[in-house]
Amino acid sequence: MDNYKSIINLNVNGAMYTIEVKNDWTLLKVLRDVLGLTGAKCGCDKGQCGACTVLLNGKPILSCLTLAVAVYGQEITTIEGLSKDGELHPLQQSFVDHGAIQCGFCTPGMLMSAKALLDFHPHPTEEEIRTGINGNLCRCTGYAKIIEAIMAIANKGQR
Repeated sequence: MDNYKSIINLNVNGAMYTIEVKNDWTLLKVLRDVLGLTGAKCGCDKGQCGACTVLLNGKPILSCLTLAVAVYGQEITTIEGLSKDGELHPLQQSFVDHGAIQCGFCTPGMLMSAKALLDFHPHPTEEEIRTGINGNLCRCTGYAKIIEAIMAIANKGQR
């Protein structure tokens, strides 16, 4: 199967791309290696860590488990698509303000999961935040500061 190729259209962060991909390439590979969007990370490559989380039509997905050909024409948002005109998204700024970033490896996936949660449920409880980010692993912060950062945005009504 890896010899077969397809031409696909991707809408990534509001920009349309037409690219040739091998049918077994993951969305993560295309984002990082073809489009140069390296925010989504390859942590485990097995769907267990959440570092590769991006939004597909507003819902979080694991791009390491998603074939690029399966998202033909759909709307993909990566961490690079959160900031606008050089300004951090309020969630990104809250992570900075609350010290929710240590090594930063999990941060893009964590932010994308949090964004999806807040878009769906603008005022979640702490327990709902914990559930919303439960697919994202962090080895550095112990999650307290991450949850504080997300709660701060939820309390302000920003998303």
